[in-house]
Amino acid sequence: MNNTIYTLKDYGKININLKKIIDTKKISRSKLSSMTALSYDLVNRYYNNKVTRVDLDVIARFCFVLNCNITDILEYKSEK
Repeated sequence: MNNTIYTLKDYGKININLKKIIDTKKISRSKLSSMTALSYDLVNRYYNNKVTRVDLDVIARFCFVLNCNITDILEYKSEK
């Protein structure tokens, strides 16, 4: 048996800024859902930053429809 101790490190956090973007562009979540062919529930989870695994296809759809860059939607915050 291996007695190696693993230390958890705080690597920071990825924030999803979809709320800020669609509020600025004045597009509703239901309209974005329709334009991206994604369920309202999924759009709502991204809107509320409640996603545990980011799907790059979903992000690509948001970027295309909202005419923005991936860095406008995803933001890295270091905990330092």
